[in-house]
Amino acid sequence: MPESNTEIDYQKIVQKLAFAAINEQRRARRWRIFFTSLFFLYVTVVGFMLIDSGASKSSAEGKHTALVKLSGVIASGEKAGAENVIMGLKSAFEDEDTAGVILEINSPGGSPVQSAYIYDEIKRLRSEHESIPLYVVVADIAASGGYFVAAAADQIYVNKSSLVGSIGVRMDSFGAVDLMKKMGVERRLLLAGKNKGLADPFLPEDPLQKAHLQQMLDEVHNHFIDAVRQGRGDRISQQDDLFSGLIWTGEKAIELGLVDEYGTTQTVARDVIEAETIVNFTPRGGLIEQIVDRLGVSISRQVQAYFGSNIGLN
Repeated sequence: MPESNTEIDYQKIVQKLAFAAINEQRRARRWRIFFTSLFFLYVTVVGFMLIDSGASKSSAEGKHTALVKLSGVIASGEKAGAENVIMGLKSAFEDEDTAGVILEINSPGGSPVQSAYIYDEIKRLRSEHESIPLYVVVADIAASGGYFVAAAADQIYVNKSSLVGSIGVRMDSFGAVDLMKKMGVERRLLLAGKNKGLADPFLPEDPLQKAHLQQMLDEVHNHFIDAVRQGRGDRISQQDDLFSGLIWTGEKAIELGLVDEYGTTQTVARDVIEAETIVNFTPRGGLIEQIVDRLGVSISRQVQAYFGSNIGLN
């Protein structure tokens, strides 16, 4: 006997309710798994960082070589900025087991002010901790502000192909006056202070303003030269173009007295400081930055993959 319409409707309702309950359980289970995994991932990452941050120090029983890295453009707010580098140097010098400090430089330069801050702090720390030497090891390049900082070291070590020097100061600009005339564009500038439009690229060059800027650059250049002479002493040659802004290989820089010898971080730690164990004191930033540095986008991809699978299942 065929089923009645009422019985068929009842079965459909029961089936829908059953499937809805099953789907709801699946969703709840997936969310539970997701948040549990996220929690354990967080605990694992934090624990790994805590263990890792103490591992190098705890493994360095007895005297060790303290390493601080200066990599990239020297500018405020950057990893190679004065605040960050000085923080690492202070920690390195104040550690009771530090036998010597290596500042590993790989920088094309940057702010003369930030470079001077680091230079002065190196001098201060060396005077406070006379028994702890500081050596610079140049990787690919220590030019301009990078060499400014290096000049404060007791010794500078390079590879024969490292690039060293660029002892000079520059200011970039351009002039677009003739181009504006051809385009029929008129420059309108209101000033309070006749020199407020200093070096405006859309105005004709003013000889007095140019002379002022050149004097300013010369003053900063002299600060740079004085720092190099003070740091390197009579080791530097009297070659005329030494402070002209030229750059040299590590091999030539040894001849000029800009640097001292060939060496790497490992060889200086082992053969010069005689403390082969190296402890990295380079500041790593905040918790979030450390997580990002270690895991990159892997967490993001896992989350996206998870939500993608949820969308497909539902």
